[in-house]
Amino acid sequence: MAGGFELDDDRARIDVDAVHAFITEQSYWGRGRTREMQERAIRGSSRVVGLYAGSAQIGFARAVSDGATVGYLADVYVLPGYRGRGLGLELVREIVDGGGVSSDVRWLLHTADAQGLYWKLGFTDGPPLYPLMERGRRLQADSGGDARARALGAHPADAPRPQ
Repeated sequence: MAGGFELDDDRARIDVDAVHAFITEQSYWGRGRTREMQERAIRGSSRVVGLYAGSAQIGFARAVSDGATVGYLADVYVLPGYRGRGLGLELVREIVDGGGVSSDVRWLLHTADAQGLYWKLGFTDGPPLYPLMERGRRLQADSGGDARARALGAHPADAPRPQ
């Protein structure tokens, strides 16, 4: 990779502390996530890719996929001081196109602020009334507020559920 940057899918090289710090302190989607949860997320992912400047980890992405039909992209970030150089494009391209995953995989993701990055890689907006369902831990209010949570499809805690 040009500019002295490197992409690496070696799990042993991932700096879990750095990933956890970014996700819990600088992202809107992972506030409240414990380090143990982050470790399990990394272990349970089908693929993880770190982005490095020398020995320092400056970005990360992970994917959960069956390798044949569907994949979910999560926890994608590049540290603010390294943005605007095309590194996020290379990071996402590597995780969705590398690692022997079938080109038939339908990749899914949620984003409230990085649509432009994903459009450049062929992602499209989902249908406005896409029948998304979810179960489990809801987005927390401190993860960016109700507006952002609604943008990601979360129900406010006091909202009535559709019948």
